[in-house]
Amino acid sequence: MSVLLVLLFLSLATVNINEGCIESERQALFMFKHDVTDGANRLSSWSLHHGHGDCCQWDGVVCDNVTAHVLELHLANPRPLLDDYGSDAENEATERSKLRGKINPSLLNLTHLSYLNLSQNGFGGIPIPDFIGCIESLRHLDLSKAGFGGLVPNQLGNLSSLEYLNLRADIGDNLYATDLQWLSGLSLIEHLDLSAVDLAQASNWLQVLNTLPFLKNLYLSGCKLPQVPPPTHINLSSLAILDLSLNDIENSLGGSIFHGLVNMTSLRHLDLSNNLFNSSIPESLYSLDSLQFLNLGSNKFRGKLSSAMGNMTSAIDLDLSDNELEGPIPITMGNLCNLKSIVFSELNLNQDVSTILTVLSGCVSNQLDKLDLSGCHLSGQLTNQLRNFKSLKELHLSGNSVSGPIPISIGELSSLRVLELDQNQLKGQLPSSIGKLTNLEILDISTNLLEGVVSKTYIGNLPKLKVFQASKNSFVLRVSPDWIPPFEIELLGLRSWNVGSMFPLWLHSQKHLRYLDISGSRISDSLPSWLWNFSSPFQYLNLSHNQIHGQIPGIPWTMSVDSVIDLSFNLLNMSNNNFSGSLSPLLCYKLKETMGTVILNLGGNVLFGGIPDCWLNWQNLQVIKLSNNRLNGSIPSSMGTLQSIVSLHLQKNHLSGEIPLSLNNCTDLILLDAGENELHGSIPRWIGDSLRKLVVLSLRSNKFSGYIPDELCTIGSLQVLDLADNNIIGSIPRCVSKFRAMANFNGSMGTAISYVIGAGTFVATIVMKGQMLEYGTNLNLVRSIDLSNNKLSGEIPVEVTSLFELKTLNLSHNLLSGTIPDRIGELRSLESIDFSVNKFSGSIPESMSYLTFLSHLNLSFNNLSGVIPSSTQLQSFDSSCYEGNQLCGLPVPNMCPENGTIHGVGHGGGNDNENETDRFWFGLVVGFVISFWSVFGPLVFDKRWRSIYTLFGSQTNVENH
Repeated sequence: MSVLLVLLFLSLATVNINEGCIESERQALFMFKHDVTDGANRLSSWSLHHGHGDCCQWDGVVCDNVTAHVLELHLANPRPLLDDYGSDAENEATERSKLRGKINPSLLNLTHLSYLNLSQNGFGGIPIPDFIGCIESLRHLDLSKAGFGGLVPNQLGNLSSLEYLNLRADIGDNLYATDLQWLSGLSLIEHLDLSAVDLAQASNWLQVLNTLPFLKNLYLSGCKLPQVPPPTHINLSSLAILDLSLNDIENSLGGSIFHGLVNMTSLRHLDLSNNLFNSSIPESLYSLDSLQFLNLGSNKFRGKLSSAMGNMTSAIDLDLSDNELEGPIPITMGNLCNLKSIVFSELNLNQDVSTILTVLSGCVSNQLDKLDLSGCHLSGQLTNQLRNFKSLKELHLSGNSVSGPIPISIGELSSLRVLELDQNQLKGQLPSSIGKLTNLEILDISTNLLEGVVSKTYIGNLPKLKVFQASKNSFVLRVSPDWIPPFEIELLGLRSWNVGSMFPLWLHSQKHLRYLDISGSRISDSLPSWLWNFSSPFQYLNLSHNQIHGQIPGIPWTMSVDSVIDLSFNLLNMSNNNFSGSLSPLLCYKLKETMGTVILNLGGNVLFGGIPDCWLNWQNLQVIKLSNNRLNGSIPSSMGTLQSIVSLHLQKNHLSGEIPLSLNNCTDLILLDAGENELHGSIPRWIGDSLRKLVVLSLRSNKFSGYIPDELCTIGSLQVLDLADNNIIGSIPRCVSKFRAMANFNGSMGTAISYVIGAGTFVATIVMKGQMLEYGTNLNLVRSIDLSNNKLSGEIPVEVTSLFELKTLNLSHNLLSGTIPDRIGELRSLESIDFSVNKFSGSIPESMSYLTFLSHLNLSFNNLSGVIPSSTQLQSFDSSCYEGNQLCGLPVPNMCPENGTIHGVGHGGGNDNENETDRFWFGLVVGFVISFWSVFGPLVFDKRWRSIYTLFGSQTNVENH
């Protein structure tokens, strides 16, 4: 009988092997394939045609060798996630290889399925199917970054055999859970990853986790974990990995976590980075003997680095970066012989770099792969101790005050892949031994004091180099015109170098170049046509501040999203082409393709002709700078389609016509400067109705007429209003008091304006104190109204005196009358007043003596009379500031006798004049002492005001590059 059973079993097994997989399971898989979109044909082997019928041979399918039941489905996206330097083609291929569509319930027919991996696909925000919770045979379920969204189904709690669950989401997936009670059904779970799943409403998260006795790996990064009120008990003693990063955890919960860590004797990996801890680091943390990976970065931990750190003898990776911790690095760190990575960036170590290298030069230097001490307030010089770090692959020392030369011994670090020494005070020449670092991929020595000749000896033997940042040094590049580098560079910064007068021909060989900055590099050549033939479009191109001349060739501006182009301050000319308007080759190259360019800077050239009307395909533009050219014609209406635009610079051209109504669609505009053109018509009312985010509005030096519309007052964010040099009539609107930004200082700029300023091309050109000045990062300190050289009439509305943060007020060369408001002295921030050439009468208000910041004043050629009030400022101005009036008292030569009759000097009363002079000098000294301490006292004793004043002082005239 037993022999018959054996024969029957072998017969059945033979049938399964011969026939392949089980028919019902084959059909189930084929139905699954039918419902997914497979852009890369990854499932092409899943076919019922002859020769493909055995589903156990299909890609991604694993069957039991005996029963032929489907056991595993490996359907993760096979293409790895790419870094920031991945080409557009590579990124497109990754997207194309993602499975999309929906998940067919036919998977329920795979009754022996124990492994299901759908990670890194793109299911477009559909919910995780409830029926997955009914595949009770599952032991491994990976749905990470697969594009699932919505509520995590409670049915997953039915998977009682599950040992591995990964639901890690991407930020935009909107995957969330409101109650984690279902997790208690996963009693065998060992690996749980819910990173980026929104658990803000899951208040029972810690209570449930305490019920999982076999849990070893727990990832809850970026889950918006709710705070659990103390006392909180943590019973996760079996944990080997704990990741609670990116959760804004505060001390109340943090204390419980650190208390619970004492019992986690098997803990190897702890990540509490990017939270809100603001205590000292508990000493007990350093007693975890098994801890290998510790990341406490980006918190607010404070206090000195503890010598107890030397007890972490198992430590391999240590990250304490971006905290308020202070040095020095303890000597005991020299005991951590297993360390491979030290990341202490942005700590206040305040230490000599050579001392740190001495501490680490023992057994630590033998294993260390990565050392990051950037932004740590380091001083001193690099020494030949560097040669001890033979295993070092990454060295980050940027943003310190390290001085002296780069030591020759740097060339002995043959394993080095990343070397960042930027933003220091390094001097001397680049050592030729740099050329021995044949594994180097990233080299950043920018913003130092380095100099000398750089030839192919230095960079010609670096075949793996992808990033070379060496801007803001004084190097001279000397290579032969036919040199072909051995590397394929992707990011190259040679700003402020002397690369020679010819455009560097060797760049032609760099087909993957995406970031290029050779601004201010003394090029006096024309633009080569091959510059636009690279395999990937530029993300950043800066050729500004050279002497590049001639025409810009036809450019394939299929730029990638967020790209920046800067050709400003050259001698480029786009005339004499076959297109209408001189900018057409650039803007109208491919009308059916959307350009990704974000910043377009062509200012400061000699472009002429009209601005072409083809902006529809430039929808990603945020900054347009066409200023300081010779462009003529009208502003094209298609500019109004640029709804992402935040900064539009058209000043100093020959533009005419009216401002097109279509610009009212550009509701995110922060800066609109169309000054110094020939625009006419009335100032549009819709500017106030639609452009509510404006910070700077400059229409100066045009031919505008009509009234100042009251609607402008609705722009509460406005800091600079310049309508000078036009033909505007009527009165100054009383509603100016609604300019909130001129009345209150909020201390910070909005996100959008901060972004464009950070891009380096945002500069607001503003007339201040009679000078044309440029403002970038310090724009937030500027508050200015300039209505000069118009035909305004009536009085100055008293509402102007509510603009307490106003620094410049210019109403000169108008027909204004009445008296200067008595409350003018309440504008204590005023630095410049110009009321000259009007019809003001009456006396100068006594309150003007309160304007202690006033450094520019012009009241000349009005009908003012009476005594000039006494103050340090008012008497310190030249008498020409008051001429053309009936004023008396210093500094004008007319005395003010007691009988009220004004006498000129030399008409008698010499003693009175001497007394007047004595009183003036006495008042000047007393006023100076009071004013000096009222201005500089806060700077001496108040750090905040000292910082603000320093920033404000950074304003300059038009900057040289």
